[in-house]
Amino acid sequence: MITDAQVERWLREDIGHHDVTNRVPGETTGRLVAKESGTVAGLEAATAVFGYLDVAVTNRLEDGTDVEPGDELLRVEGAAREVLRGERVAVNLAGHASGIATRTREAVDAAREARRASETRAAAGREHRPESDTAAIAATRKTTPGLRGLEKRAVVAGGGDTHRLDLSHMVMVKDNHIAELGLEEAIEHFREQTSFATKIDVEVETVADAPRAAAAGADIVLLDNMTPEETRRAVAELADHEGVLAEASGGITIADVSDYAATGVDVISMGSLTHSAPSLDLSFRTGE
Repeated sequence: MITDAQVERWLREDIGHHDVTNRVPGETTGRLVAKESGTVAGLEAATAVFGYLDVAVTNRLEDGTDVEPGDELLRVEGAAREVLRGERVAVNLAGHASGIATRTREAVDAAREARRASETRAAAGREHRPESDTAAIAATRKTTPGLRGLEKRAVVAGGGDTHRLDLSHMVMVKDNHIAELGLEEAIEHFREQTSFATKIDVEVETVADAPRAAAAGADIVLLDNMTPEETRRAVAELADHEGVLAEASGGITIADVSDYAATGVDVISMGSLTHSAPSLDLSFRTGE
């Protein structure tokens, strides 16, 4: 949920202490319009901004909708001063979130197409058939402080998975834990402290360590910074460990998604979904 406190912070940052720019009398309408094609998100946040200013949102697309240049995302009406005050904050939030949703949708589509191609090759007897029809595209915790909720919802709008929302959602055994405790010892250490409902995701950097982590009790084995070929071999090594998921991560970009999806991995985690997605170009027009 987006709180009034969040909206207050966003508006205070933009309006400041002496806003003369928006001292415009009367009533007006406003439209948030796409200037390029993409997948929209963040409209709930934009609506919250205008609602806080007592500006009525009279029409709004659903997050996850694909748009083309010129499409109207949101329409408002109210006091001209308040519409103008909310304009920039709303555009910034929706543009940022829509950029994340658009990049996520691109990754999801690339993974699905790569898996379909793998199935075609498998049917022709040239490749092992993947277990599922796509690899889940997941975000990471590489989010903007204060905007994680907005960014994670944008990933979902684009068809992706949030992964863990915070540290309490899952235990991730990373390289530093293993350096301190050892692989098997680290897994045992955290298993003893968690509920049966808490999954343990274990990061490994070599193909040989993937089955070791699974045998030691990992629910998910994160194949970190491996090449697609190494990832394919690690997935094969995990095939005998029923119920253990294989997750690829580490600097994966849109250009790489197809290669990793074709390995048969279950999840592809991408920090670039949130930390590097360009904003979708949006425009706000009043009086139309």
